Amino acid sequence: MDLEWMVEFLKGMLKPLAATVVVLMAVLLSYLQKLGLGGEMVYSIVRAFLQLSVIGFVLQFIFTQKNIGWIVLAYLFMVSVAGYTAGQRAKHVPRGKYVAGASILAGTAVTMSLLVVLRVFPFTPRYIIPVSGMMVGNAMTVTGVTMKRLRDDIKMQLNLVETALALGATPRQATLQQVKRSLVIALSPVLDNAKTVGLISLPGAMTGLIMGGASPLEAIQLQIIVMNFLIGASTVSSIMSTYLCWPAFFTKAYQLETKVFSAE
Repeated sequence: MDLEWMVEFLKGMLKPLAATVVVLMAVLLSYLQKLGLGGEMVYSIVRAFLQLSVIGFVLQFIFTQKNIGWIVLAYLFMVSVAGYTAGQRAKHVPRGKYVAGASILAGTAVTMSLLVVLRVFPFTPRYIIPVSGMMVGNAMTVTGVTMKRLRDDIKMQLNLVETALALGATPRQATLQQVKRSLVIALSPVLDNAKTVGLISLPGAMTGLIMGGASPLEAIQLQIIVMNFLIGASTVSSIMSTYLCWPAFFTKAYQLETKVFSAE
């Protein structure tokens, strides 16, 4: 059995291993400042090493396959993990994990489909999986914040919402301001990042291409595409999550579901 690839992999891991020195520095500072974060830092970096190593082998396998089923399977796995994570953030939203998962799936699937149809990216694992990962990760953060903020805002303004419902407003009309506020807050970091990209820091995709030997001009072309699809996927996912949250926030009689807002 040829183990040359394993030897090369282990040699390549020497630099990442050397880079853990800065983590040890952080652990030492945590200890000196009595922050109690040293153990969590070590756990986090060890977990990251293991996760990235495993996913590296998985991607290596998928990239050599011609069956698109592997692309779909990898994508659905990412969406499932993202939905679970976003649902954990919005833990007081009933069926929050399913709402988040469905919202992320909708936003990223629509955006990815448009990119493929417009031939921005070919439908191959080498392109679709990394692009999907960036979209899903961003949509996960935005969706989780939207759901949590919407529920918290409605809870803080229960009387205002109930008054609007009593006057004949629909759930959509009664919570319009809360929805707008939650969407603006959730999407603002994405938009701020787009406004300052390249001025404050070089994004990961662009940095990776430049370090890999690509021309800076080629790198910025890709980064512009990345910023475009991040905004698109995040916006669709966050808006979708507000629509999917309403059935849990209101009864069929258009009354607030008080048990949803009673938990702290």
